Formats: sequence, C-alpha cells, structure tokens
Amino acid sequence: MDTVVFYPAPGIGHLAPMTEFAKLLVAQGFSVDIAILPPMYPSVSTSDTDDYMTRISSSHPSITFHRLPPFTVHQSSTHIAVRFLSELRAANPLLRDLLQSISQTSNIRAILTDFFCMDVLDVAADLQLPAYVFFTCSAFILAYFLYLPTLYSEMTCGPSELGETPIHIPGVPPIPASHMPDLMRDRDEGLQTFVNLFSRLPDAKGIILNSFEFLESRTLKTVRGGHCLPNRETPPVYCAGPLIKESGGGGGERHECLTWLDKQPKGSVVFLCFGSRGRFTAEQVNEIATGLERSDQRFVWVVRSPPDPENRLATSNEVDLDTLLPVGFLERTEGRGVVVKDWAPQVEVLNHEATGVFVTHCGWNSVLEGLLAGVGLIAWPLYAEQKMNKVVLVDEMKLAVELKGYDKGKVAAEEVENRLRWLMQSDGGAELRNRAKEMKDHAMAALSDGGSSHAAVLELVSLWKKQR
Repeated sequence: MDTVVFYPAPGIGHLAPMTEFAKLLVAQGFSVDIAILPPMYPSVSTSDTDDYMTRISSSHPSITFHRLPPFTVHQSSTHIAVRFLSELRAANPLLRDLLQSISQTSNIRAILTDFFCMDVLDVAADLQLPAYVFFTCSAFILAYFLYLPTLYSEMTCGPSELGETPIHIPGVPPIPASHMPDLMRDRDEGLQTFVNLFSRLPDAKGIILNSFEFLESRTLKTVRGGHCLPNRETPPVYCAGPLIKESGGGGGERHECLTWLDKQPKGSVVFLCFGSRGRFTAEQVNEIATGLERSDQRFVWVVRSPPDPENRLATSNEVDLDTLLPVGFLERTEGRGVVVKDWAPQVEVLNHEATGVFVTHCGWNSVLEGLLAGVGLIAWPLYAEQKMNKVVLVDEMKLAVELKGYDKGKVAAEEVENRLRWLMQSDGGAELRNRAKEMKDHAMAALSDGGSSHAAVLELVSLWKKQR
C-alpha cells in the first residue's frame, strides 16, 4: 500500500490543516499515517486534539494516528524556543522507529514534516525517504522564514530594539520591527535557533503551503523567483489550500448559538472569537463588552477566562460570566447578542448566512476560515506571527481593518464601537465586505476541479506515485 507519513508539531492548529490535506491524498488512493508527539506541557489541555483525532479515525479509516511514546529531555537552556525545538529534535529516534515499522507493511512515498520539526529531514535522508515541509502559515510568512538567515546576517540588533522601523522582506509589505513574531524579536539564542532551523528549508524536496495562488500571487512569485533565498535554490512551492478543519464538535446537539443565528437577518451579526489562547484581562473584557453594547450591532462573542499570570499556556480555567462581564450586560443585550463560554463551532458560525463580520486574532487558520466564508475581517492580533498577518491583511490584501490599540496593550471601548459600526454600516465597510465575498469565490475556485490548489495536489500525487 502506498502511504504518506505526516509529522505535525503539537497543537490542533498544526494538526488540522495536515489532516485535511491527508483526506485529499486518501481520495487519490493513498493511506496516511500521522505521528503524534506526546504532550509537552502537562498543564495544557489536549482534549480538542484528542476529540479531533477520534472523529477523523472513525470517519476516515485510511488515516491512522500513531502516538509516539513519552520521552525525557534534559535541558540546559531556559529560553522557551530553544527548549521547544530541542524537545522536537529529541523525538527523532522515536519517529525513525515508527517509519521503519510502517515501511515493513507499506511503501512510504513521502514524509511531510511541520516546519517546526525540520530536523526530521536528517531522519528522512538517512532512510532515503523524500521529505517535504508542510507549512501551516501563509506565503508571506514563508518568505520571512526563507529570508530570515539573510536578514539576521545584516542586522546588528534584534527587532525589539528597532521600535516601529520597517523591516523589508522580499515579496512582503514593510513590517514594523515591533510586529515581528514574539520569539524572534531579540537577538538571542532563541533567534539564533530559529535562524538555524529555517536555514534548513532549502533541504526539503518541496514546500506545501496552506494557501492559494490568487490570495498571495505577488509573494509566491517573489519566493519562487529565488529573491528570498539569494544563495540557494528555492524548493518547489505547492499551494494546496485553503485547508479548513471539518465542521462539528463531536456529534452532539447543534450549538445553541447557531439556533440563535437562524433567527437573525442575513449578514447582520458580528462574530468575535480569538482562538484557544485568546484570553484577555478583566479590564479588556469590560472594554469589549462596553463597545459591543454601544455599537448596537448583533453579535456572537466567545469569552474565555482571563490569562493565568503564573502559566500563560494554561487553557483550562472555566469562565465565570457573572463576575467577568459588566453588571447588567447580559440583560441589556439579551436578544441582540449571545455570549458563549470558551468554545463555539467557528466554521459553522462563520458560514452561517447571518454572520457578516469576524473579529479575529489573525491566526492563519482562522483567517482562511473567514475568507472561505466570505466575511469581512476586523484584526486584533495577539501573539506569534499574527501581527505580521494583520499588516498584510490590512495593507496589502485590503480584506481587514485593524482595531487600534492592540499593540499598546489595550483596545478601548470606543474603538470597538467605531470599528464595528464602520464595517457594518459605512460605504467603506461595504466595499471591504464585498472584497471578502469575491475572495471567497477565488478560494472556492482554487479548490474545485481544475483549480490551482486541486492541480497542485494532483501534481504531488503524480510525483509520488511515479517514485519507485
């Protein structure tokens, strides 16, 4: 049996796009084996990942998940990026054992590794397996990662020391230094570790991207032209997206917020959701609530408990709405809005005809889900590469408007109110929402038979089936 092995980094945001790509390969006659790393942080809930894998296993028997056994790493560094990448590297012998086991019964055509796990390229080379990097971010983040070693060699200090100075990356609009990814803003051992990691991108047989040609055509042309990698050959780049996590939360009853949406006018609702790590202080929650109330807009708002100052990765504290929200807020907005604790079926909410606007943290999976739903975006980036995503969405793609203050630690109620009113009621807001609907059409065309993403999948399938 021809099989392809996938190796995602921890987290549903890395696993889900890979699994959606795996479904496309299964439809072309492959089986897929997915290696799952053991939990690295005991305090972080993995229930969403576990539930997702259970659903996929039951509905797609040709996709098999393999949990790697727990392992211990002795760390000397205290830098979170160095520790994280060291732990990923330490799992390589376990992955090697799994690959050798799979090869006893299947013909491994390729291994697809997450970009955080690129040290697996050594294992693949040793076993003589073609290895590809699966990139869960955008083409412009790929451009940045490809160019990072060059950028690093030219900079005498870290981006954190440059303030708002624009950073110029080929194929990407100027990015304020303050908007570089969190763990790459200081010229320290963490940044050096990432430079070393991303220097390995050219070693891959190809890069598979969760995006589509029309969305990022300028950046893709620049990347493929070799401008981000001046001294080495750029691997082929295959756009296979948008790869969106399947709908549904596990087969239970339909979520109550969807029933409420059924009763609302078409395109009238603002959906606010900020990802699994999207937590705000009580003060910021009050600002959002006040802005929502004053805006007079219909809304569905997913609220999580404030962050734990002792453990910023913790995700399990249940929210107490009565304590967190302003007194009387739920009563005053009853009928006009719905506050949901912790989780909502994002894909279903975005694709409901009543939803017109999405206030998002600009995680790439959420951005693609919003674009594929054809809704206008309001950008509130929080961490990782999300501020870079915001710049491109607002300045280059013209598909989002930003909430000012996100980079100063507080978005005021007045800003929330004004942005919601602008996008829902003004001529400029209508133009943006129309552009979003047009981009949805382009995304659907890319995925359809004969579309650019569909063609990229078939090209890879043909390539792998020819290998002997």
